[in-house]
Amino acid sequence: MSAAATRGPISRLSLRGRVVAITLLLVIAALLASNALLVTLLQRQLVQQLDDRLRTAVTTAARLSNTEDTSGESAPETRDAVEGDLAGDVYVAYLDAEGHLRHTLRPATHATPRLPVLDTAAIAARDQHPFQVLGKGDGDEWRVIAAPLAADHDTQVDEVGSVVVAGSLAPVHTTIRQLGVWMLVIDSLVLVCLGIIAWFAVRAGLRPLRRIETTAAAIAGGDLSSRVPQPDTTRTELGRLSAALNGMLDRIEAGDAARAATNERMRTFVADASHELRTPLFGIKGFTELYRMGGMPERADVDAAMSRIEREAARLARIVEDLLLLARLDEDATGDVHPTLRLTPMDLRTLAADALHDLRALAPERPVTLTGPGGGPPGGAPVLGDESRLRQVTSNLVGNAIAHTPPGTPVRIGVGTLEDQAVLELSDEGPGIAAEQTGHIFDRFYRADTARGRTQTGGAGLGLSIVRSLVTAHRGRVEVRSVPGEGATFRVLLPLHPDSSVSNS
Repeated sequence: MSAAATRGPISRLSLRGRVVAITLLLVIAALLASNALLVTLLQRQLVQQLDDRLRTAVTTAARLSNTEDTSGESAPETRDAVEGDLAGDVYVAYLDAEGHLRHTLRPATHATPRLPVLDTAAIAARDQHPFQVLGKGDGDEWRVIAAPLAADHDTQVDEVGSVVVAGSLAPVHTTIRQLGVWMLVIDSLVLVCLGIIAWFAVRAGLRPLRRIETTAAAIAGGDLSSRVPQPDTTRTELGRLSAALNGMLDRIEAGDAARAATNERMRTFVADASHELRTPLFGIKGFTELYRMGGMPERADVDAAMSRIEREAARLARIVEDLLLLARLDEDATGDVHPTLRLTPMDLRTLAADALHDLRALAPERPVTLTGPGGGPPGGAPVLGDESRLRQVTSNLVGNAIAHTPPGTPVRIGVGTLEDQAVLELSDEGPGIAAEQTGHIFDRFYRADTARGRTQTGGAGLGLSIVRSLVTAHRGRVEVRSVPGEGATFRVLLPLHPDSSVSNS
């Protein structure tokens, strides 16, 4: 048998149907319990009232037993006194000491009760406590009370018998049956009305869930911009669920957008890297084919071709080394101490001075100044770093400034400390970087070709990515601040090294 076949009927209903069905089942259980309790209490109360009337009647009949005449018939005042305390189908009879019937004061309307032997001992044992017997004909139940008769002082007989009063329980049963019928009718109407009200109330209450279902279907169809309508309050379960779903959808959409952007940058990178690699490779291949075809008869032509092949090969090596460096930095970035780096105490003023000489050598037409961070005199900036890797950082920043600013653009190199950090910055007065590009300028596959008026063909967009990765490996950070038309400032911040002797050297 399958699991679906073993499920109950409620489990196959919709959520709204389940809620309504469970609600009705709980109401039915509550109504049955309350009705049963009410019927029990009412039946007990009716029986108690019948017992009270029977007890009063038996007392009156026992006290007036001496008023009967010699013929065995009761005096009219005895019958009137007893019947004044009784109503309904009531049986009253007098018994002798052995429990035999002497005479009947009030016969039963239908069948008489089946009385047990009620001799003097049995009467004394029951002590006027009510008991229940069946009728002789129709089997209806009777409540019976028996009491000894008062002693007859004229005959000097102390025990002259007993009186028995029995009341039929048929009126009680009839009342209970009528009450049950009315309860059934009323409960049925209540359940029908409650079911209709619950159906529409649950439908209205589950409307936010239907909106969530619609939103989920839209998202499954590819519309990641769909959102669950936010309820008025988040204190309810649906409010918290809607807020959580919207937050999850925001993260999913942001992640999807980030993945799409990464894939787009990856495609761009692959295209750019392919172009960067293909250009030198085709150059090398062209010169080798030209040599093989005899197109270089002179020694000077061969030397020129070999020089071009050497430059293109060096360019290929640089691209490959950059890619390998980024791969190693990513692979080693999980530990506290970066295994790729060889850390030694050093001062960033050395790198700043070398960057100053490099700029003057590579672009002698540019005015270059050495200052402190933001201006003022330069200061010491002791750090614990890998000097060769930090030189690569400054070399990439210098190359970036030269490549992306017009010739003759002034450049400032700043070095010193800010609070508890060592600072090395490079600032130019070029065209600057657009605001929407500053957030991606350090992305690995990002090339802002039009951002700063490139004056010559650049690389594959790896230089600044290497800068950020190397600075991060030194537990530092790199920032860029730019105003379009006023230049850009790249600032490297590294933890200060506590050894003051480094800064004073």
